Amino acid sequence: MSFESFRFHPQINAGIRDLGYHTPTPIQEQVIPHALAGRDVIGIAQTGTGKTAAFVLPILQRLMRGPRGRVRAMIVTPTRELAEQIQGVIEALGKHTGIRSVTIYGGVGYQSQIQRLRRGVEIAVVCPGRLLDHLERGTLTLDQIEALTLDEADQMFDMGFLPDVRRILRLTPVERQTMLFSATMPDAVRSLAREALRDPLTVQIGRSAPVATVTHAIYPVAEHLKTSLLIELLERTDAGSVLIFTRTKHRAQRLGDTLARLGYRATSLHGNLSQNRRQAALDGFRSGRYQILTATDIAARGIDVAHISHVINYDMPQTAEAYTHRIGRTGRAARTGDAFTLVTRGDTAMVRAIERLIGEPLKRETVPGFDYNAAAPAHETRPDAVQPRHHESHADAAPRRRHPLRDNDTGARPVHTPRMTGMTRAERSDRREARRRRDYASGE
Repeated sequence: MSFESFRFHPQINAGIRDLGYHTPTPIQEQVIPHALAGRDVIGIAQTGTGKTAAFVLPILQRLMRGPRGRVRAMIVTPTRELAEQIQGVIEALGKHTGIRSVTIYGGVGYQSQIQRLRRGVEIAVVCPGRLLDHLERGTLTLDQIEALTLDEADQMFDMGFLPDVRRILRLTPVERQTMLFSATMPDAVRSLAREALRDPLTVQIGRSAPVATVTHAIYPVAEHLKTSLLIELLERTDAGSVLIFTRTKHRAQRLGDTLARLGYRATSLHGNLSQNRRQAALDGFRSGRYQILTATDIAARGIDVAHISHVINYDMPQTAEAYTHRIGRTGRAARTGDAFTLVTRGDTAMVRAIERLIGEPLKRETVPGFDYNAAAPAHETRPDAVQPRHHESHADAAPRRRHPLRDNDTGARPVHTPRMTGMTRAERSDRREARRRRDYASGE
């Protein structure tokens, strides 16, 4: 099967040819015909399977007909990085069509987004919080939406955005085409799909498990020795490009700074950084300027870098599914990769959950010659203050704000602050659950 068989508009086919696309991926092959017919679709597949083109191409085809200069299609995604990736795909596939798009997310000023909207666009790629802010300001309306796509729905759930998504759904026309894409289908996302979609076709590609090209290993270690063990692993491993995941934004920054001071080409990616700094970190990591990127879970599905040789979980993820998303950053495009995880006694239950998911035990490893019995430094008062190889003053640490006015990933207010009147009892319950999940996902 080739892309020609879909019979896209010639201007869309020109964009497909420019990108060198010839044969659709399995999810594209199964989703695109039904999406072109206007049917609601649920797509379940891991990152790297071609999901973005599976919904962008039908949207472009729809917009070739009808009026221009108004927002007729909207794609909702959880993070800025994903929004920019989707925007890049739209621009590449649609560069011959004249269809215009805009990204709407927090952490940047409103004015440039407002100017783009005033000049006229047909597609908006949005993060939930900043979208709701624009709706409150009256700078964007959703009454002309014909096609709505919810991308990475399970990550939006993990980050606490489902209450916001439900509010957005109520503000869009009932008569619309809706597509939902997700790597997994937890009960909350399944419930959302029942609310948002009408008689959807479900397409599932593969299962929620790591790719077979990734080798897994866990390294049991005391909490206060994590940094020392990480450095030993980096010194003893012939690693190319390394992505290191931490639980909090504060720890990602501290760890990146520590590695940089030790002479590694390292940088950090987390929600406390400005958009310019986040983009510079990603660009530097992609280009090879930086060998190591320390990041929170915004990078688990927020970046697309093909050459990552190692993923290291400095901290255990919150769920077994999140583990698959993290290590899915390596072993891509038929390459092999390695996934190392530092585990403490408190991680036992999660290790078992991951082993059940991948269907095999994780190999336990130790580093010869490493002193696993070293005592914690006397000045250490909390896990985030891990400094076994150097002394860092508290003045060097990034300030923490427990309740920022806006979420740095999306521009959303804290989940306990209602944006619009008319919140239902169910939404208030959703927000209580959202607070717990967003605190973890945002690294507070």
